[in-house]
Amino acid sequence: MSKESIQEVVQKSLEDYFNDLGEQKPSNIYDMMVMTVEKPILEVVMHRAEGNQSHAAQMLGINRNTLRKKLQEHGLL
Repeated sequence: MSKESIQEVVQKSLEDYFNDLGEQKPSNIYDMMVMTVEKPILEVVMHRAEGNQSHAAQMLGINRNTLRKKLQEHGLL
């Protein structure tokens, strides 16, 4: 396992993002972050579930229809 926790990596990335913005005003940070982390989560879990959406949804703790919608949003179907 990495020495850095996921939380630390996210915090550092956000700090870097704000530093890169300089004087520009940030917007839609929440949506940007969710979309950024959601796709790799879905990819890894679907791989672990060997493509079984019901099993993947159970692993994620979400409804299968919700999973399917998210997979479509990220172009993973």
